Amino acid sequence: MSDPESDLPAAWPGAARFRWLVLAVFVLSSAINYLDRQALAALAPVLEAEFHLSRAQFGWILGAFSAAYAAAAPLAGMLIDRIGLNAAISLVVGVWSCAGIATGFTRGLHGLVGCRVVLGAAEAGGIPAAGKAIHQYLQPAERALGNAVNQAGVSLGAILAPPLATWIAVTRGWRSAFVVTGVLGLLWIPLWNFAARRAGAAPARKLDVRSGARMLADRRLWAFVAANALSMVGYSLWTNWTTQYLVDEHRLTLQGSVRYAWIPPVFAMAGGFAGGWLSHRFIRRGAPPIAARFRVCLAAAAVSLLTIAIPAAATPAWASAGISLSIFAVAAFSVNMYSLPLDAFGNTRAAFAVSILVASYGVIQFVISPAFGKLMDLHRWSSLTTTAALTPLAACAVLWYTRSVR
Repeated sequence: MSDPESDLPAAWPGAARFRWLVLAVFVLSSAINYLDRQALAALAPVLEAEFHLSRAQFGWILGAFSAAYAAAAPLAGMLIDRIGLNAAISLVVGVWSCAGIATGFTRGLHGLVGCRVVLGAAEAGGIPAAGKAIHQYLQPAERALGNAVNQAGVSLGAILAPPLATWIAVTRGWRSAFVVTGVLGLLWIPLWNFAARRAGAAPARKLDVRSGARMLADRRLWAFVAANALSMVGYSLWTNWTTQYLVDEHRLTLQGSVRYAWIPPVFAMAGGFAGGWLSHRFIRRGAPPIAARFRVCLAAAAVSLLTIAIPAAATPAWASAGISLSIFAVAAFSVNMYSLPLDAFGNTRAAFAVSILVASYGVIQFVISPAFGKLMDLHRWSSLTTTAALTPLAACAVLWYTRSVR
């Protein structure tokens, strides 16, 4: 299951000099993506109070985002492979930035849902575009590290969202928080295009319909889809509901929760780098890339089992530590999970392959978010943490028993 185009970046003279620098600029879009996305989660208690929302209703807002995210992801992947990385990422960042700005002008539940639908549809292009960039600029052994760098961008956005959104909300009102984060995305577009023009671009063949159809008929893709959906349950829980957990279970105010809510994303960043480094090490020692990814996923699933103990934490500091360990494991799993389709399907289908995994995350979040919200209304957090603890192990079982990693 080797990558037939693994020598593509090496054949491009500019790649060796510029690949990590250009990728770093690209990853800023992932940080802004998650800053836009997580601003809502960070300000959830404020919005619930202003619009008189239950947790279940807030779950449906997340579900609307996720449904649009899942539906748009394959189309976004095909678009990226078809028109190229630069044009596609400029388009999707522009649309999601405008949707974020529009959130600051909403007047009720329907407006929030509408903005999140547009945001979800546009942001569905972010991770597939990152996959395309990673395959376009990096060698096979480096791809999990590339995904770790992208995860760092995601984590940076999640780290900044609670303090930045809360500070803006307290000083200028919550609406200004969405306007500011949206404007940052618009400013990124000329920066990326300047960097991409200076560095040039690796040559990449365009996706044709037959190539995409063959990939859709490959059973490995659907095993990756199922495994990714299961592995992302914990990620969905902690990226969307950490502030709510601290407020509900430890009686913190919104400002008080900020002292702890930024810590798990830092550990997510560390987990991404740990997962990327481990698979890179295994590959350098002779392991096939897909086998190396699976070893790291299995180790991360074992660590994730400790998530069960989080409700037993007596203080918010211990709860934050438990959440941090949980999302550390999820991130280590994720950077390798999102590298598997790059290893298996090659550059011409890189964005489309990753987009199918992105869609699976959107589907699982759409399914579980309202249910999670209902369980939180009933104060049944232990059910949620137990589910999040076990699903990565179930994901490994899917990969193993479908023979997708051996």
